[in-house]
Amino acid sequence: MGAELMAASGQDLRTLLAFGTGVGIEVRESSLEITVARVRPSGAQVIGRQTIRDFRERPAAEWGAEYTAFLKSLGEGRLSATVLLPRSEVIVRQVALRGVASKDVESAIAFQLDSLHPYGEDEVVYGTSPLGGGTVLVGILRRTTLDGYAALFAEAGVAVNSFTFSAAAIHGAVRLFAPPPAAGFVAMSRVAEGGTVEVYGESPARALFSAEFDAPEERALVLGASELRLPPDAQPMALTDVLPKARARGNVKDWEPLPYAAALAGACPWLAPAANLLPAAMRHSNSRHMFIPTAVLGVLLLVTAVAAMAYNKVAERAYLRKVEAEIARLEPEARKAAALDRQIDLARNRARLLDEFRGRTRSDLDALDELTRLLPPPIWTSSIDLTRTSAVINGEADQAAGLLKVIDGSRLFADSSFTVISRTGSNELFRIQTTREGRR
Repeated sequence: MGAELMAASGQDLRTLLAFGTGVGIEVRESSLEITVARVRPSGAQVIGRQTIRDFRERPAAEWGAEYTAFLKSLGEGRLSATVLLPRSEVIVRQVALRGVASKDVESAIAFQLDSLHPYGEDEVVYGTSPLGGGTVLVGILRRTTLDGYAALFAEAGVAVNSFTFSAAAIHGAVRLFAPPPAAGFVAMSRVAEGGTVEVYGESPARALFSAEFDAPEERALVLGASELRLPPDAQPMALTDVLPKARARGNVKDWEPLPYAAALAGACPWLAPAANLLPAAMRHSNSRHMFIPTAVLGVLLLVTAVAAMAYNKVAERAYLRKVEAEIARLEPEARKAAALDRQIDLARNRARLLDEFRGRTRSDLDALDELTRLLPPPIWTSSIDLTRTSAVINGEADQAAGLLKVIDGSRLFADSSFTVISRTGSNELFRIQTTREGRR
């Protein structure tokens, strides 16, 4: 009950901080779909929608003026845009970083970045969004592609705060006012250009699934539910039903879900974070009013911290006295335990040394017995010098050349070689050095 109350209180605080206005731009094959959304604690409102056609063929200044006039007609000319790039141009990965501290996530991603994309030596940029459970959503884009879009929007006079992608924008937007269903869901939206189907979902088995299918809607939903390990009776949803409900203003009748999700992410980036592929130095921030919720939260945190510090000092002193008393009580026992550990280690080392000496004699006898077996009469040896790792054999045989193979054939010896071999009369004098393989 207490945990549920704390979760409800945290969600109420999030709702109070939901304050801002954002413009989302979805880059399509030949057009730009624009949605402007205003977010307040009471909910979201779509205040404007615009489609700019043939932007790739038209002069940038021409359609840029059209975009600027549209924002000014809404009284939101100051806004910078959150741009949703085509999913075909962004590599999206989910990276598990369990146990990695939040401050080290960027370093961990940068360390393995080369293994996350197929672009080889080409320079890339990336952005991340936390998915929870130690998993991070990573979007990767060629630097040349980013520079091309940045230059195009700059030429058009469009201020851009973020380049992102659909999975990141939707993941942040669905959590703006309330958490998504704990049991998971799969949602779909048909892409206006190209006729493909956008499928997005979440489940306990998979933090996020997002894909575009060139297939019938029923087939796309079945594939999405299968990837998410959802039960067969799970009901698919429209993507517009997953995103926060919005009121329309004026003559706005309907809107596309993807630029709407981008607009929500741009309106409240602190509550609906979406991976930003645009380097910090190139971002255009919105009005300073967007920092009002942060300032209010900062004041509340400061007041809470001062009150907590006054209480904590008294509590820490009392706790420190208790800890010091317990340390003084247990210190003699700790010293006894440490002395006993040292005695045990000494006894163990002595036993190990005795076992080693006891085994040396047996090992040497086994080596001599093996050499006696390997070098039968008429071969005879004048001396055998054994060390822990090698053996030197001096002797005489009618044919010494084959002895190396015979000795190396034993499991006790290896890497045999002649150091001396000479003939005297009908026999050959030899000195063989070999490694005692059993002593390695």
